[in-house]
Amino acid sequence: MSKISRRNFLRTTALVGGAVGLQGLTARSALAHDSLALQRIAGFGNLIPTPANNTGEMFLALPKGFQYNVFGKTGSIMSDGNPTPSAHDGMAAFAAAGTIRLVRNHEVRTRAGTPGAAIGNPAQSYDPLAGGGTTTLVIDPVSREIVSDFVSLSGTLVNCAGGPTPWGSWISCEETVLGQVTFTDSSGRENGGFSEPHGYCFDVSAAADGTVTPVALKEMGRFVHEAIAIDPDTGIVYETEDRNPSGLYRYIPHERDNLAAGGRLQMLAIQDKYNYDTRKNQTMNSILPVMWVDIDDPDPAAADTNSLAVAEQGFAQGAAIFARLEGAWYGNGSIYVVSTSGGDAKLGQIWELRVRGPLAGNLRLLFESTNPEVLDGPDNVCVSPRGGFLVLCEDGDDDQFLRILTRKGQIYNFAKNIIPGFERREFAGACFSPNGDTLFVNVQTPGGTFAIWGAW
Repeated sequence: MSKISRRNFLRTTALVGGAVGLQGLTARSALAHDSLALQRIAGFGNLIPTPANNTGEMFLALPKGFQYNVFGKTGSIMSDGNPTPSAHDGMAAFAAAGTIRLVRNHEVRTRAGTPGAAIGNPAQSYDPLAGGGTTTLVIDPVSREIVSDFVSLSGTLVNCAGGPTPWGSWISCEETVLGQVTFTDSSGRENGGFSEPHGYCFDVSAAADGTVTPVALKEMGRFVHEAIAIDPDTGIVYETEDRNPSGLYRYIPHERDNLAAGGRLQMLAIQDKYNYDTRKNQTMNSILPVMWVDIDDPDPAAADTNSLAVAEQGFAQGAAIFARLEGAWYGNGSIYVVSTSGGDAKLGQIWELRVRGPLAGNLRLLFESTNPEVLDGPDNVCVSPRGGFLVLCEDGDDDQFLRILTRKGQIYNFAKNIIPGFERREFAGACFSPNGDTLFVNVQTPGGTFAIWGAW
């Protein structure tokens, strides 16, 4: 998917985040303070409750001219005979022999054997006590229905997000550092006691037809991972951390297409601004020149009980401070990063890190929400391969939307979760098919995947 998307990105001369396209974002400051103005932005049009094409169930409200299928529901029996795990989260799409392959995370926090846990080949489980993992769904690109599906990674824990690689795989990230040490947290709950340490990234080939042999990519860091995005020109991996405070990392691999061969982990800092706090008092569209500090110990033993054991190494050297960095995606020479609770109103920020071109090495705040009606708790993000906009999965407190951030800095609603009894459950894992015709997205609970298509 990455190579196809990259060609489309380069053909889009005014893509969000490009040096020219960014000029159109200067209007966003005024718009962000005027929710009525944003509500008047039509986008694709009003959202209409729409039944699923393949089942008739009423799960989403979409603009006129769009339709969807639903599949891969929690508990449905997969081709490998196992029930589909719960807690659908990050995801990416890949082209494969006339089909589309989705590799999908499951943010399962419980132990193996509990309801909703991923059940893979026991001989290829990273930790037989852990219930998280990934599933792979082979999709017919015409019918947009499942051809086959199976567990592709098991024995991991809290697989939240991740990102696609240029070599046709999905990096699945663990959003926890629980491990073998057992301890009681501040709320009196007992944690840990697993057979292996957690808090790592795992490379899952989209071409695999069964459970992969898991390899913990330990030099990429042991922390509360969220997402990754890779610059296809350099092979450098950018990583987000879902904590407050948190850091923004990059991993420089020794071998471009072999992350397991080791590399160097670094943390972003702002030049001449020690521990610069991005969480408040930010000016949109201002340029912050960045530098990087080395993390000497990316896999500290202290991480078993201290989830900031890696971040504290960077903070001690002046690294910048963020609030809950979650989604990340590469596009047009930039890494787009979402701070779910950043900003003066703590409603979310969208950051752009330029990694190529004349603005390389600069961080820029693209958008900051000041009103929950505009944007409330953005999480996963992807870049449209054709239209030059970002798709934001919302994870706020009330109704849940897929929002679109345009080149002009406008936000509008694209989809609303109307699943009866689960209307306030988050969207996750938005990604486009390799040809850009279909947007795939999950609703985490009760757990299902949607294929949306129409008049893009």
